[in-house]
Amino acid sequence: MKKHPVVMDSLSQLHKAMGQPKPLHPLISILNYGEAIFDPQDYEQGIVLNFYKISFKTNFSGKLRYGQGFYDFEEGGMSFISPGQILRMQEEEADYDGMSLHIHPDFLRNYPINSMIKQYGFFSYAAAEALYLSEKEKTKILSIFQFIKDELEERIDKFSQDVIISQIELLLNYSNRFYDRQFITRKAVNNDILARLEHLLDEYFNGEGTLLGGLPTVNSVAEQLSLTPRYLSDLLRSLTGQNTQQFIHGKLIEKAKEQLAKDTLTVAEVAYLLGFEHPQSFNKLFKSKTSLSPSDYKKSLLN
Repeated sequence: MKKHPVVMDSLSQLHKAMGQPKPLHPLISILNYGEAIFDPQDYEQGIVLNFYKISFKTNFSGKLRYGQGFYDFEEGGMSFISPGQILRMQEEEADYDGMSLHIHPDFLRNYPINSMIKQYGFFSYAAAEALYLSEKEKTKILSIFQFIKDELEERIDKFSQDVIISQIELLLNYSNRFYDRQFITRKAVNNDILARLEHLLDEYFNGEGTLLGGLPTVNSVAEQLSLTPRYLSDLLRSLTGQNTQQFIHGKLIEKAKEQLAKDTLTVAEVAYLLGFEHPQSFNKLFKSKTSLSPSDYKKSLLN
C-alpha cells in the first residue's frame, strides 16, 4: 500500500514533529535546525506544509531532495516554500544548522503582503535554485530572523503583528535584491543556460520538433534545462529583458522570417512547419511582433 505525504496544517504539528515545544504564536514561528529532533524515515513520502517556510541553512553535510532532484546545501543558502508544496527528506538530510521561519497564511490575511507575497517568484523556485548569500548579506538576513525571534519571545501586544509583518516584508525585499545580485554575479553560469536554451530552440525549430509536438512551451523548455519555469523566466529577464515566453516568440519570429523568405512556401505552410495548428494564430502573433502580416512581410522582401 502506497503511503502519502504527511500533511501539516498547523505550526504546532511541525514543532511536535521536530521534537520542539509548541510555538509561541500559533501562526508564526522560528525553528533552529540544530535543536530539531526527528526521524526522516517517518517522512519518506514527503511533507506537505500548508504554510510558508523561509529557510536559511548552513553547515549542511547531506542533500535535500526537492521534486525529482537533489540539491547540495554544503555552502549554505536560502530556500522558499509556499503552502502546498511537497518537501522530501531522507536519512542523510538531517544534519545541518540554520533557522527556518514559518508563516501561516492567516497571519498575513489582513495586510497588503497577503496578495503581494505571491509576486515573489522565488517561492516557485526549486531547491536547486536556492539563494546563496555573501557574508554581509548573511548578517542582514540573520539579523531579521533574530529580530522576529526576539519579538515572539516578548509579551505579545497589539503592535506585535504589525512589527513582525514589517520584518517579513524587509526579509522578502532583501531576498529579491540578493537574487537579482545572484543573477548578475553568476553571469557565466547563466550565460551557459542561455546558450543551452538557444541551442535547444534552434534544434527544435530546425528539426521536426514543431511538426511532431507543436510549439515549444515555457514548461517544456524549463524541464529540459532542469529549471523551474519561474526561475528560468526571471533569469532570462535579468540577461535579456525578456521572459521565457517572449524569448521563445523571438526565436520563432526569426525562424518564421527565414521560412517566409523562401518562395516555395506559402504562409499556411510556414505556420504548420513552425508548429501552429491554425495559420490564423501564426498571422496574429507575427503581426503583433513585427507590425506586418506574414503576407505583407513576404511582399516587402520583393521590393
